[in-house]
Amino acid sequence: MNFIKGWMIFVVIGILLLLANSLYTLRETEQAIITQFGEPVGDPVTRAGLKMKLPFMQVVNPIEKRILEWDGSPSNMPTKDKLYIAVDLFARWRIVDPLQYFLRLRDERSAQSRLDDILGSETRNAVAKHELIEIVRTTSDRQPLRDTSLSEADLEALGSLVPISKGRKRVEEEIFNAAAPKVSDFGIELLDIRFKRINYNESVRPKIYDRMISERRQIAERFRSEGNGEAARINGLRERELNKIRSEAYREVEEIRGKADALATEIYAKAYNRTSQAAEFYEFQKTMDMYKSVLQQDTTLILSTDSEAFQYLKGMSPNVE
Repeated sequence: MNFIKGWMIFVVIGILLLLANSLYTLRETEQAIITQFGEPVGDPVTRAGLKMKLPFMQVVNPIEKRILEWDGSPSNMPTKDKLYIAVDLFARWRIVDPLQYFLRLRDERSAQSRLDDILGSETRNAVAKHELIEIVRTTSDRQPLRDTSLSEADLEALGSLVPISKGRKRVEEEIFNAAAPKVSDFGIELLDIRFKRINYNESVRPKIYDRMISERRQIAERFRSEGNGEAARINGLRERELNKIRSEAYREVEEIRGKADALATEIYAKAYNRTSQAAEFYEFQKTMDMYKSVLQQDTTLILSTDSEAFQYLKGMSPNVE
């Protein structure tokens, strides 16, 4: 009895192992190649669900069905105009022929390595056939932005852009058209390829930056000189207006002062011409004011005896104690 029980348990375990090795699940994002002793058998399995295979002899090799990304490492490449640039690319691809993919590449690591070779080579060929401006500019229709404040002479000094016949999009299309047939031999469909980043090589980057700085300084100096000229013109106008205001104010002050002096003289004349004594007193007072402003302690005055200014001095006598 115990022998029969042990045998039944052994049979059940064997059946379970057989079923476990015969059944497998394929997800929606996967497709699979079934191999028997290392060789593919049957058609690729592309529909998701619970599937069966021969136990122990057959192996399920899952293959990604979703869109995959290839991100190349930046590499230095020469352009047609002999400028070395660092080009960084990325592309998207998917596996459309899993059997061919499995026979030629086996896994995604091998596919990425093959894409590195093909896309890198075609990119280098395309970059070498075009000048830098063709790769940097998006399309041939796009016009560069210009500083409207710059004169024609400044624009000529800064130089002109090289004429563009294609643009970056057309260059990307050339790379795509050249690489797509090559990767299709591996069961891969190349969906698109784009330049992620384009930069100058480290050896030429300082020279490019120095040139850009020199051009910006040239424009800054022109703006500075124009600003200084405008400032000088404004200061000149300010000085002229200030002098004009001062001269007009001085003329007005002198006119007012002249009118005031004339009015004071008229008042004095009316006051001192009423009698002869008043006139003599006015003459005496003015002469004394003159003496006060002219004669100081150490003043030496030489006058003629017939001088009107001497008539009051000659009639004076020193104080005798």
